[in-house]
Amino acid sequence: MTEHNKHDDDVVNSDGKKPLKMEEAVHVEVSDDIPPELEALLHTEPLLGLTDAQVQERTAQFGLNEIPEHKTNPLLKFLSYFLGPISYLLEIACILSGVFQSWIDFGILLAVLIINACIGFFEEARAESALDALKNTLALKSRCWRNGKLVEVDSSTLVPGDIIALRLGDVIPADCRLLGIGVTGEESEGTLQIDQSALTGESLPVQKGKGVTAYSSAIVKQGQMLAVVTKTGINTFIGRAANLISITTEEGHFQKIINSIGNFLVAITLAMAIALFFVRVWAVPDKPKDPLGERVRHSLLEVLVLTVAAIPVGLPTIMSVTMAVGASQLAKKQVIVKRLTAIEELASVSILCSDKTGTLTLNQLSFDVPYLSNKGNTTDNFEGTGVAYTEEELLLTSFFASEPGAQDPIESAIRAAAQDRVTVLRERVEQDHHIPGFKVNNFIPFNPTSKYTEATVTDLSTQKKFRCIKGAPQVIVRMVGGHDEATKAVNDFAKRGLRALGVAITVDDAMTKFEMVGMISLLDPPRPDSAHTIEECRKLGISVKMITGDQQIIGKEVAHRLGMHRTILDASKLIDDSIDEEALIDRCVKCDGFAQVIPEHKYKVVELLQKRGYLVGMTGDGVNDAPALKKANVGIAVEGCTDAARSAADIVLLAAGLSTIVDGVKTSRAIFQRMRSYALYRIASTIHFLLFFFISICAYGFSLPPILILMIAVLNDAATLVISVDNAQISQRPDKWRLGQLLTLSFVLGILLMIVSFAHFFVAKDGFVKDAGKLQTIMYLQISSCPHFVIFSTRLPGYFYENAPSWTFIIAVAGTQVFAMFMSIFGIKVFEATAIGWEWGVSVLAISTVVFMALDVVKVAIIRSWSFELTVKLYPTSSRKALLEERVARRVVKDRALANIAKCRKVLYMTMGLVAWKRTLKQQRAKITGGSASTVVVL
Repeated sequence: MTEHNKHDDDVVNSDGKKPLKMEEAVHVEVSDDIPPELEALLHTEPLLGLTDAQVQERTAQFGLNEIPEHKTNPLLKFLSYFLGPISYLLEIACILSGVFQSWIDFGILLAVLIINACIGFFEEARAESALDALKNTLALKSRCWRNGKLVEVDSSTLVPGDIIALRLGDVIPADCRLLGIGVTGEESEGTLQIDQSALTGESLPVQKGKGVTAYSSAIVKQGQMLAVVTKTGINTFIGRAANLISITTEEGHFQKIINSIGNFLVAITLAMAIALFFVRVWAVPDKPKDPLGERVRHSLLEVLVLTVAAIPVGLPTIMSVTMAVGASQLAKKQVIVKRLTAIEELASVSILCSDKTGTLTLNQLSFDVPYLSNKGNTTDNFEGTGVAYTEEELLLTSFFASEPGAQDPIESAIRAAAQDRVTVLRERVEQDHHIPGFKVNNFIPFNPTSKYTEATVTDLSTQKKFRCIKGAPQVIVRMVGGHDEATKAVNDFAKRGLRALGVAITVDDAMTKFEMVGMISLLDPPRPDSAHTIEECRKLGISVKMITGDQQIIGKEVAHRLGMHRTILDASKLIDDSIDEEALIDRCVKCDGFAQVIPEHKYKVVELLQKRGYLVGMTGDGVNDAPALKKANVGIAVEGCTDAARSAADIVLLAAGLSTIVDGVKTSRAIFQRMRSYALYRIASTIHFLLFFFISICAYGFSLPPILILMIAVLNDAATLVISVDNAQISQRPDKWRLGQLLTLSFVLGILLMIVSFAHFFVAKDGFVKDAGKLQTIMYLQISSCPHFVIFSTRLPGYFYENAPSWTFIIAVAGTQVFAMFMSIFGIKVFEATAIGWEWGVSVLAISTVVFMALDVVKVAIIRSWSFELTVKLYPTSSRKALLEERVARRVVKDRALANIAKCRKVLYMTMGLVAWKRTLKQQRAKITGGSASTVVVL
């Protein structure tokens, strides 16, 4: 087989047929339109560049080449944490406490407000840091032709029309168009090898030549060329990503939930407080003979104390402490939480959009299963000797033709694979280019014209010389005179998104006849733990969608290797104007991933899924991921990420891969259960507290001394702080607050608690106790203990005994009530508690224990019978009704489809049975016929 230079169309095999045509994967370049008025400014003379006057004029027109900063006033940001329904009520109560000189209340309320504001203020500053990190990815200095000289300028001073020089290792300072001209002005048909993985998510460097756009912040890996700047600053590819981050200022999911709960509690508290105020001033005044002004003052003070006790002052603090403890637990597992509320949101994530390159994969080209030719093969005889080249022989041959010290990722992958898998290379004392038993006499590096590397090698054992070549598959196939089997292998690699390289060796003494050794296949492989992590996510009810800037075929191949389905959607379908948004969302929900995406596409995917009501998690590591990380409910930056991704994210993984996400999800779900159990307990106890005192004051003029009311509020909320270390039951599905269920259950429990409290009140008042002080202390102990013990029930969705609480939790909750019991038994004058004796003290606590067990049965019954249909009946809204109709319609379609599938399966089974029966019948007839024939012969 000799070298030849015939055109492919003229080559025929010995049988007269044309050889197979090689299919090559075509790189789809991200297009960037240039307006005509901007295009007119881009025709600068390459070796002259712009003049200072032109630069000044264009700077005034386009601005500096930097991302503009929008800083928030720190004071205004701090004050913003005093906003919200619970905060407003706390602030009003704090002011009134100061007016009435109730300094204990004033101090407690003021401390709660300041602590909550400080936690929020020092915890978050995401948008500003994300923009700073994006800005820092830009090159600081650039070489540029100005006034006929090649000078070094600040990258921020570049303007459209500037001629810049790009060389190996340069960070491209602005979007620019390659001119196909060398740095010193010579014409060049070569290309630049550019790594733009941090921008587009592509796993391989791309080759770009004359007329193609190179994007700001990409890195030149090979070559040198002049380029004309087309776009700068916020108008660049990376600038648009920064703009997407800056406009993403949505309220978090957790904050919406807390605000909803807060609005509900504030509404019922204010309604009852206002009604109670008017009742105590005019209808049932404590001292009817006092002047109106004195009655108003006394009633305001009484209402204020009840309001302070009813308001969940500890709600924000307990939520923050619970999440902070969870963040500490996650940090031990190398999961760093930047935004505390992201912990709660991670528990509710139902779709995880994961960047492919560097997250699901290693972002490192690796040797894959190769095609190996038979020894002695020819253009027309692929069988040859029938003995195939081995993988070691293929790698050793390719190692001969590899350039030592080359930074090219393909060369590095081949050399690494050879050194790992070829025995003679692996056992070397020094890992250099020295090869035991062989000597490389001559090496010809790769160049864009020949498209292969070549080495002349001597086998020291036989002193035989041979040539090895490694390069573009079509070139190697041509060098061996054509090889349809190798071409088929390359076409198969291309269809699966694998990069291929051909390897051949000379087999004659003249070193002119090349024989095909094989085809190397290269792929950015999945991380070892990625498939397992995806499976674990599925078990936890989380759907994983892969997002990549690579071609669709590469995405499908990686998805297949990860155990995912191969339904990878081309990102261009996301901007299809021919379908409505709902159909577009359906596409996003049903597919397994997206290919050829740009930052706007990733942002769009997250936005569409959120519109359907999904809580979306997003993982990524590059600048291109930053907008989507910021937009997602939970942005997760993986190990080795860029500063921009780290700043935009809510959670940062310090360990490689996604395996720690599973730990994060499990921990966050445990934290979610703790927070939901506290919210259920606190809302129920607030409803109980307000209803009991509203009725008891209006109907019987009965209340507790203010100091005892404050004791209930302070002790009970302080004790429940330890819920942050309680044992929690982890859900196998994404957690949801289900506010309709939460509020309904709270109302039922609150009303039942109120009934139990009135039962105590009437039994004590009408049956046994005549002393008003003793009655107040009995009711203090009952109102303190009974609702507080209910937290042992609310901590689980099932029965309270299914998962034991932690000893810390038991001791804290029980300890406060034992203290209350002893205080009530013996009486403490400072707290206005009258001694009630052992009988009442122990019996009240015992009844409270029994009551929480009874209420536990009610809780389980409500939770198990709850459905979305019931939510719509109890809390009908237009959006809920529409959603229910949509769900019913989908269920009808699904049931119809399943019924049709069942019918088809039945027909299939019947057909298969009939075919099997006919086959058996035919075999039996054949046996009978055969048996008859043999009998005749015997006779």
